[in-house]
Amino acid sequence: MSLSQEIIEQFNKFFKKARVSGEPEPTAMVLATSDGEGLVTSRTVLLKALDENGFVFFTNTHSMKGQQIAACPRAAATFLWKASGCQVQLVGSVSKVSDEEADAYFATRDRGSQIGAWASRQSEPLDSRETLIQRVRELEREYEGAEVPRPPHWTGYVLSPETVEFWTQREFRLHDRFLYTLDNGGWIKQRLNP
Repeated sequence: MSLSQEIIEQFNKFFKKARVSGEPEPTAMVLATSDGEGLVTSRTVLLKALDENGFVFFTNTHSMKGQQIAACPRAAATFLWKASGCQVQLVGSVSKVSDEEADAYFATRDRGSQIGAWASRQSEPLDSRETLIQRVRELEREYEGAEVPRPPHWTGYVLSPETVEFWTQREFRLHDRFLYTLDNGGWIKQRLNP
């Protein structure tokens, strides 16, 4: 399954409009995942790539979201760009990117974020901030003068949507909503009531 060019173009139009409107973090999306047994959680992650496969973000696989994705590889995401009055909602399956893609992206991160990916035991209890800072210092010494490799527990995921909704704010709450639904390998587009 792949995203249609029309969906990618429409998303890019909304994204550009958000940036031009002064949206402080247009790549931010609220990602909702589930453990498959009824517990649903959400958090904000950053979109790092978009192509015909879907929407790519990176994280620690040991985090709550990583564990939930492993248990139930489906998710929903929402981009809300208040400055431009636009929103995009996605629902679909989630899969890991290749190790090569994860390595390539990790190499572009600033060194502090690379060290942080090793230092943070994401979502686990932490007795104090000093404990975290101490781990950072130890890792800085360990990798002094060397490249920081990607941790094995840190990778990218692609959300491959089966539905994509584009929402535009209109006067009197008579908003424009267009839903794209994947059907037998093709995309069906329909207007929805606001």
